[in-house]
Amino acid sequence: MSSDLHSALLIWYQRHQRKLPWRGEPDPYKVLLSEVLLQQTRVEQAIPYYHRFLQRFPTLEALAQAEQEAVLEVWQGCGYYTRARNLHRLAQQVVAAGGVLPQSARGLRALPGIGSYTAAAVASIAFGEPVAAVDGNVRRVLSRLFAWENPTPKQVQETADTLLSALAQQTNAYPGDWNQALMELGATVCTPQNPGCGGCPVAAFCQGKASPERYPAARVRRQKSLELAALVLQGPQGVHLEQRQGPVLGGLWGVPMEEEPGALERLLARFGLDSAEPVGSVRHDFTHRKLLIRVYKACWEATENPERRPLSRLDRKILELVKAHPRPPE
Repeated sequence: MSSDLHSALLIWYQRHQRKLPWRGEPDPYKVLLSEVLLQQTRVEQAIPYYHRFLQRFPTLEALAQAEQEAVLEVWQGCGYYTRARNLHRLAQQVVAAGGVLPQSARGLRALPGIGSYTAAAVASIAFGEPVAAVDGNVRRVLSRLFAWENPTPKQVQETADTLLSALAQQTNAYPGDWNQALMELGATVCTPQNPGCGGCPVAAFCQGKASPERYPAARVRRQKSLELAALVLQGPQGVHLEQRQGPVLGGLWGVPMEEEPGALERLLARFGLDSAEPVGSVRHDFTHRKLLIRVYKACWEATENPERRPLSRLDRKILELVKAHPRPPE
């Protein structure tokens, strides 16, 4: 089975792979950037950010020399800003050590923000190390091939390792091509819903093709719901902004915000105000959190132009809401 499976998938990949800007890229830094972007961003959304980031920071050295705020400014709108902060730290660490990325998955895993998948993907694609990269697409493809409803991470990784090892013994295929072929199959054919089994190059080997949506069983994702209040302090120059802390939006700038209960009262007390005008509400979802933000506005003296600071998509939504409800003339 293995030899025919490998041949069928690799031939399909060579003929049908999407033309992505990082495919075939010899620069390990560009491969790394693409994989960091794809950690939490769909391909079609990642492409413009990939070009935008490289235009501003064309090399690892250029990224290392930049200020964090400049990095976050280029990243703004892409979300999951921890990725940008970690990539910046990684660049500084690698450049300080000589400027050369580690060529093994083990070495890459020691860098900020690089987990097992990203390390394996970069090591195999950029350096040809025979190490299997397992993401959600690969997990789904293997679960259907072997009809696994609830595979363990160890089971999936060991099977991916075995398939890659068998490939190395049978052909001269590049490990990165095999990893990308599995991921490409999951992204374009073996999709979560309505998979294209009729056009699947490995359908003859698939044990789960009779009911593919059964494999793997859907994971239950629990999102925590939070209610907050945001206070937009407006002045002649713009709005009052403060730098956020924490792992999600840390390093970005935004309007003052507090979690309920008692959020508005705390915000008013913090700025010595008696009241604020309600504007409306904004909903915003993170991976594990659903936010409802009630937005208020008030006059303030010390403000700045928000276009000069890196803002999250959440804060841009809040400011757009306020802009749509201008203060009535006195």
